[in-house]
Amino acid sequence: MGQDIKDLLKNEQLHIQKGLSDGHEARFLERLDDVLPLQEEKTKKPSFSIYKIAAAVILIISLGSLAYQQLQPNVNISGEEVVKTDSEATENSNLISLGDVSPDLKKIEDYYLASINYELTQVEVSEIGKQLFKSYMDKLSLLNEEHKVLQNELTEIGPNEQTINAMIDNLQFRLKLLYQLKEKLNELKKSENDV
Repeated sequence: MGQDIKDLLKNEQLHIQKGLSDGHEARFLERLDDVLPLQEEKTKKPSFSIYKIAAAVILIISLGSLAYQQLQPNVNISGEEVVKTDSEATENSNLISLGDVSPDLKKIEDYYLASINYELTQVEVSEIGKQLFKSYMDKLSLLNEEHKVLQNELTEIGPNEQTINAMIDNLQFRLKLLYQLKEKLNELKKSENDV
């Protein structure tokens, strides 16, 4: 009953075709195109990931330039020097700032200095408000000098809680003073418009 496959193949002629039938390759390619689209079509479609990357790069560059402009050390209004930041004081001498004590304190100091500079750029002074503006700028100059004294103390004595708190309070007070100035100038502007 059992036959050897070799003997079976020798004795019987099988109809083995050599090559493929006519049109087989064309039908195969047609079915392949239906199931899988051509790679050329995929490359023609715009890739949104490239646009997302480009938008992210533009956003980072614009935020960086905005931050750079906001953190400029000098703020000039009508040609007068208003406030010198602590970075100028450390350039002129070897004074220690809050940033030299701790990275967290540097963040706090940078935040307040950036806020102070920003508020100074937002101040609009009218002819009537010049006297008020000058008096507030004098107070800011005194606070800036007091900050330098605190920096000297920090450099000579070393970091301690009282000096650090006094320096932060000084920065906070300068910022509050600028908020008050803006309020007073707005009140003057409103009263000027009412008259």
